[in-house]
Amino acid sequence: MRTILLVEPSSTLRHALKRSLLNQGYALEIKTSFAQATQALDEYTPGDYSGIIIGWPLQTHPSADEFLARLYESPHLELPLLVLAHDVDSTKLGWVSGRPQTAFLLWDNYEETVKTLPNLFSRQDHSPCCTKEDASQIRVLLVDDSPTARVKFRKLLDHCGYQSMVAASATEAMEMAMNDKYDIAIIDYYMPDENGDALCRRLRTNPYTANIMVGVLTSTYLDKVIQSSLAAGAVECMFKNEADDLFRARVAAMSRTVLATKRIEQERTRLEGILSSVGDGVYGVNTAGLITFINPAARQLLGYDAQINLIRQHPNNLFHKYVSENSLAKTADLVHIDKSIREGRELHGIESIFTRVDGTPIQVELTIYPMRIDGQHEGAVIAFRDVSMRKLLEEELKWQASHDALTKLLNRKFIEDMLEEEVRRIKRSEEQSALLYLDIDRFKYINDTMGHTTGDQLLIEIGAQLQTRLRKSDLLGRLGGDEFGILLRNITGDNVFQVADKFRLMLDDYTFARDGRTYKINASIGVAVISAETHSAGEVLANADIACHIAKGKGRNMTHVYQQDQDNKAAMDLELGWSARLHHALQKDTFQLYYQPIVALQELDTEHLPDESGKLWEYLLENDMLDYQHYEVLIRLHNSHGQPITPGAFLPTAERFNMMRDIDRWVINAALKQMSELGPDYKHVTFAINLSGQSMAPGQFSECIRECIEKYQLNPARLMFEITESFAIHDSESACKIIDELTQIGCRFALDDFGSGYSSFSQLKRLPVEYIKIDGMFVRDMANDPMDMAIIRSITHIAHTLGKKTVAEFVESPAALRLLKECGVDYVQGYYISRPLTKLPEKLTTVIMPVPRQLNQNGS
Repeated sequence: MRTILLVEPSSTLRHALKRSLLNQGYALEIKTSFAQATQALDEYTPGDYSGIIIGWPLQTHPSADEFLARLYESPHLELPLLVLAHDVDSTKLGWVSGRPQTAFLLWDNYEETVKTLPNLFSRQDHSPCCTKEDASQIRVLLVDDSPTARVKFRKLLDHCGYQSMVAASATEAMEMAMNDKYDIAIIDYYMPDENGDALCRRLRTNPYTANIMVGVLTSTYLDKVIQSSLAAGAVECMFKNEADDLFRARVAAMSRTVLATKRIEQERTRLEGILSSVGDGVYGVNTAGLITFINPAARQLLGYDAQINLIRQHPNNLFHKYVSENSLAKTADLVHIDKSIREGRELHGIESIFTRVDGTPIQVELTIYPMRIDGQHEGAVIAFRDVSMRKLLEEELKWQASHDALTKLLNRKFIEDMLEEEVRRIKRSEEQSALLYLDIDRFKYINDTMGHTTGDQLLIEIGAQLQTRLRKSDLLGRLGGDEFGILLRNITGDNVFQVADKFRLMLDDYTFARDGRTYKINASIGVAVISAETHSAGEVLANADIACHIAKGKGRNMTHVYQQDQDNKAAMDLELGWSARLHHALQKDTFQLYYQPIVALQELDTEHLPDESGKLWEYLLENDMLDYQHYEVLIRLHNSHGQPITPGAFLPTAERFNMMRDIDRWVINAALKQMSELGPDYKHVTFAINLSGQSMAPGQFSECIRECIEKYQLNPARLMFEITESFAIHDSESACKIIDELTQIGCRFALDDFGSGYSSFSQLKRLPVEYIKIDGMFVRDMANDPMDMAIIRSITHIAHTLGKKTVAEFVESPAALRLLKECGVDYVQGYYISRPLTKLPEKLTTVIMPVPRQLNQNGS
């Protein structure tokens, strides 16, 4: 609805106008005096009124004169105005004709008001000029040999806000166009030195002036003039005798085209800038698969200089081509990608091989986005990144996940997986295989008297010795500590003892020399036969373990083959003995919690670290250098001498007897009870608690944790639960569900032992954990193994990219601490910081920060 400011002192005249205007749907603001009207103009903001109607004052008065003067001033000058008067004279007509968008009516014809107003508004809505802002961006060159024409048309251009310059001849105009930038040229057709169509042709054919939009100006309406002008490249023909508004409208139309072209060019430049700044390679193809654009990053990754033309060439002929039989860019891959581009399908995370211009292959990850213009499929945009280093690190990570970091032999996890496969294979065949469980006798003596370095070297040399007797089909791995496992495939039960005993005899003949001293090495070997009756890999491992214990019980340096009838009681005694002890510990509360500190690495001054292992935590406490305290909660049993028994000794039995859920419940209840009893000085201490795979069933167990938190009235943000990588990958659905249930109430989660399983970096983004605990096998030897350090750096970088924090385990030296800080790791724990504590320290740092949101997200 349009609002009209109506100014008329006479109530009779106001009433007549008011009724007529209201019937047409106008809104009115009525002023009965010119003083009131002047005040309304003072308070005016654009948009208040669509127009003004005034009754011409019957006699002069200062307030009326002031009001009329204001109507000639900005911003009121642009408002449509209708003047009604009782008579006509030169004064009124002169005033009205000098003001734009102004109309005049006699009061006798006041009913014509409703017809006159739409015409006024139409003139306002369809101004022949561009907006002042748009016109100010347009540079116009006016070329005419007539001084009168130059003055007239330049005045029209300047009134609209254009940047105008004039030339008196074609020669002068061409010189000006070559020396400066112009958007539009308006050229008189008939000029003494050269006609306008010839000048237009010269402007269009010169690369420097080719983008100037040309309009030809003439006083003669001749078909020949118009045709020759348009043929020369002009886009408009203007006539000198046409209305000024029509001239301005033609220039405005040309200006809009110029501005649209400029906006397109600006957008193209902006997109080129974005493409140039993107680190990933990006190129576009049309529906035929030919390249339409390619950014500098893509050229750099592929080794193509900017001078080499790649446009309208096919990627399959340049860099995405079949290289060799070992290449990942197989013909099937190329067909699949080309088909996706043709069909307009979006693809993410496609891995393939590109070939650099020098022939070097690089592994890439592709994302394909269909390109549609006005709803039509026009090709695709392909973004790619070089993932060669990531793939190399993933391959190294996979190797590390299946191998022991010290001896470079296969690790326990891989041996167990191979055992599962072997058990399944044997069930479908007539063959037999065997597992040798080999334990080094009196290894602890050498390790304790000569040091861990000597012990590690002994394990390496024993592994090398054992490898000399393997067949190609056999597997050798380190099961942990001083224990080795050997999988002998396709071996008969009749000679299994002799084959196994040859390994023992070989070690019996081996002498270990170190620092001028020699040691006689012996081993006890337990053997479990794998036959069609074997149920599981766990059964094979357990039987071999029992046989090894029996061999040791016979006096060590012995080989024993497990016989179910003879050894079943010994097995049951061993397993049931542990089972009874675990049940007793649960019933009598004889488990004990230990607490291993975790420290924020970035807050440490790594240039001033204590030399003695295990003293860093104590040093930080004594010097009030901790903003908070965080501990991983560990569980221990004690033997008859009061010495702690590590979980590795009893948790395998707990898993086999399905007792892990009860043990987890005990740990959670005991830890939360301990936290609740710490008192107000400890309210910012946080705990990390390990959860086993048996406890990770959604629903019931998370409800148990929720009830425990409510029972002890604790802040859930103080609790972080750790789940192993192997379980998270093996049963990701259950892991994600229980993580979701507990994070909803404020608990946090960490992925433990990352790198020990078979997951790749890409799987991290699917696990809703806040922290990644880097497996200690990468940390122990990182000072001597550049690949370990590269893996830690890569894990940390990718974790940070995904918004997760990293924790390094098994930090055992100040050198490792410094390297981890260099890699960007966030938190550390290990024997160098502190051995597990039997109780929390009585002295707390005097500067305890509250648990802020940052800690809720980042602290571990």
